[in-house]
Amino acid sequence: MSKVVTFGEIMLRLSPEGYYRFLQANKFDVNYGGSEANVAISLANYGIDSVFITKIPSNEIGQAAINTLRQYNVDTNSIVRGGERLGIYYMEKGASQRPSKVIYDRAYSSISQAKQTDFNWDGIFNDAEWFHFSGITPALSKELSQICIIACKKAKQHNVTVSCDLNYRSKLWTTTEANKIMTEIMPYVDVCIANEEDIDKVFGIKAENTDVEKGKINYQGYESVAKQIHDKFGCKIVACTLRTSISASDNKFTSILYDGEKIYQPKEYSIHIVDRVGGGDSFAAGLIYGILQKMSLQDSLEFATAASCLKHSIEGDFNIVTVEEVENLSKGNGTGRVQR
Repeated sequence: MSKVVTFGEIMLRLSPEGYYRFLQANKFDVNYGGSEANVAISLANYGIDSVFITKIPSNEIGQAAINTLRQYNVDTNSIVRGGERLGIYYMEKGASQRPSKVIYDRAYSSISQAKQTDFNWDGIFNDAEWFHFSGITPALSKELSQICIIACKKAKQHNVTVSCDLNYRSKLWTTTEANKIMTEIMPYVDVCIANEEDIDKVFGIKAENTDVEKGKINYQGYESVAKQIHDKFGCKIVACTLRTSISASDNKFTSILYDGEKIYQPKEYSIHIVDRVGGGDSFAAGLIYGILQKMSLQDSLEFATAASCLKHSIEGDFNIVTVEEVENLSKGNGTGRVQR
């Protein structure tokens, strides 16, 4: 069985009930989530041996996060315990023309205070086939940016495929900082994953005739973007999710993939959103799964896009779906009819 290692931060997620605003809330729903943890859980649901690496405080909140990962069969044996706190993020769900809102409370979290000596990458990558992280992780501290570089170098020494979801977060670092560090990391990346904005924000490579804020997406422009990333850094695969935002409640969603020779594009979905957090992570996990299962690149992209589409219908960060459910959608069963 394939072994996938993911590395990043898992946080406590606090959300007002339903569509209440922060200012209306007198209680919060409690969940856990984080980009790389979301990927690990998706892959574990698909039957992949998934290992999540992070640093978590030695208290009950940290243990609750670990217990959540274990609930979904993610290997937590290499998680480092220590530090003062688990990061928190507050999530207010948008609706119609009101966008969702996120407030972070993650300063001085355990993982952001991690040191290079916390992680034994030679041991972690023993028997591993794939390593995944996102641009969020190196943004958490200067030390973590170096840890990510070290991890990528070690992965290459162990012949492990490396994937990175750019996941630019303006609340964590500037575009200048992101460009500097990610430019150093990208030569180690085999599979680069991004959304409509990430490549522009991090590398200044913009799709022509596209205005994300106005919901105008020029798909052909992203073919050029993917090719430029491939040519600049030598990634074997560049994949971009493409979202046309009609409102906070309704989007059109598709993607593209470039392998150095050919552009692939799956079907486009019209989605009504229950919870969009984790949609990109679900895409990443689906793509990793398809490639590990030796699917064609077209089928891998169809699987990844369908997986992300389904995630938008699920509360919380995690994509709690099966391979069969994703395949049913990717092969055309998208009516939502009751299954008896």
